[in-house]
Amino acid sequence: MSEKSTQAAFVLGAFVCIGLGLLGYLVSGSVLKVKALDRTITVKGLSERDVPADIAIWPISFREANNDLNALFTSIQNKNALIVAFLTKSGFSEKEISISSPAVTDRQAQDYSGSERGAFRYSGSSTVSVYTDKVDLVRKSMERLGELGKQGVAVTGQDYETKTAFLFTRLNELKPAMIEEATRNAREVAQKFAQDSKSTLGKIRSASQGQFTIEDRDANTPYIKKIRVVSTVEYYLSD
Repeated sequence: MSEKSTQAAFVLGAFVCIGLGLLGYLVSGSVLKVKALDRTITVKGLSERDVPADIAIWPISFREANNDLNALFTSIQNKNALIVAFLTKSGFSEKEISISSPAVTDRQAQDYSGSERGAFRYSGSSTVSVYTDKVDLVRKSMERLGELGKQGVAVTGQDYETKTAFLFTRLNELKPAMIEEATRNAREVAQKFAQDSKSTLGKIRSASQGQFTIEDRDANTPYIKKIRVVSTVEYYLSD
């Protein structure tokens, strides 16, 4: 090989080495940047509110028994009228009051034997319901149900089907402020973590909003609702 060819090969080799060196530097720099971007922290932020219910659904139920079917229906109608009069006198409008169809059972038609059928052949039940935004009035009126008892209306105790329901229907009015609060609380937690780890909190990488839940604040105050939402936010960290 001539001297000239040897020099050319040496120069080419030098350029190749330099190129490989630069390529390695650039690749290593990119890897470091990617690794830096991989440093993240995921935190949760909570927002809660206690709010009064704005809708009440109040069912008032009673049962009747009689051997005469016509007399049973007459008694149910009369007692429904007493309940409606009690409600209108308490301050509820007729539009807020509804009466369900009576449910009547013929005990002799029951397909069973060998047990005591009771003193009366027919038994029936009826429910008068109030749907209103006058939540405080419902609570006050419930305390006066004894007045119906004095008129001969034996109101049944509340079970799953006849339990008074208190609702909150204005959630959309609270959502923006609660989401903002939850996100702010999440950032405060992330900021504290970054300070403790001697890092700098970066931009949000991802965020998700949890479902809003509405529950009774406790068993004794179903007319006060607790609204809750949790936001999950992932932040970048840097040195």
